[in-house]
Amino acid sequence: MKWITRERPKIDRIACPWLIKRFIDPEAEIIYVPVDQVIAQAAVLNAVPFDLPGVEYTHYDDQCSFDYFIKKHELKDAALDRIAAIVRGADTDRHDFAPQSSGLSAIFLGLSKNIPDDHELLELGMKVYDGLYTWAKYLYEQKHIQEPVEHLLLEVFNKYLKQQGSKKAPAWAGEIREMIQDQIDTNMSLSLQQVSEELKINPAYLSREFSKYFEDLSFGEYIRKMRLEKAIHLMETTNYSLTEIAYLTGFSDQSHFNRIFKKQMGMKASEYKKNLPKK
Repeated sequence: MKWITRERPKIDRIACPWLIKRFIDPEAEIIYVPVDQVIAQAAVLNAVPFDLPGVEYTHYDDQCSFDYFIKKHELKDAALDRIAAIVRGADTDRHDFAPQSSGLSAIFLGLSKNIPDDHELLELGMKVYDGLYTWAKYLYEQKHIQEPVEHLLLEVFNKYLKQQGSKKAPAWAGEIREMIQDQIDTNMSLSLQQVSEELKINPAYLSREFSKYFEDLSFGEYIRKMRLEKAIHLMETTNYSLTEIAYLTGFSDQSHFNRIFKKQMGMKASEYKKNLPKK
């Protein structure tokens, strides 16, 4: 089958042919032509156009053509979903979608400038995406820093940074505190992704820097602490059931609430509530 798109590919128009040839149509022929010739040549060559406004295989909302290929052909693969987030971020300049997006964008912008032949670029791009798929399938949790000496150096470096107590907290830290405070009277459902989107800050950066300004706790740990503090306050001041308290403090259910409460407090929530003074 023939597939046709605009010439001078960079990200999506390399990623989509890789996806086609690896998962949809191994014998596919990929054709690149000037943008104003795509539709006419598609009809002449009986080829399927993609990554072009007005055709089926294209961008929808904040998703790119790569996303549509996965949806259209019902490709159920967590590794492809990870790659899709990276491609989407790189292709739409939304590098907050995935921390790897900026790297992918830089690689293909550079390769596109160095390699004027579209099919030569595609051949090299196929190898790049093969490597990315292997990472997304088997190695995405592996960190580059593995050796104990490197961990020690990082520990010393981080301790040194944390000693710089005079450093003023960034504006986003104050905004996050306000967002969390606003949530205290609701069910505390705030997520790191929501915060990063609201503040337009890369979630990877936010996750890395958060603990410096929030009691040396990660985002998840800090939110969990706030939930437990609110839960204890509700147990001490209301007659709500533990199920109601679990809902009001953002836990998925009472079982989840009990498990976290016991882990943090050393006793079951029911035991804690039972030992409270009678109101």
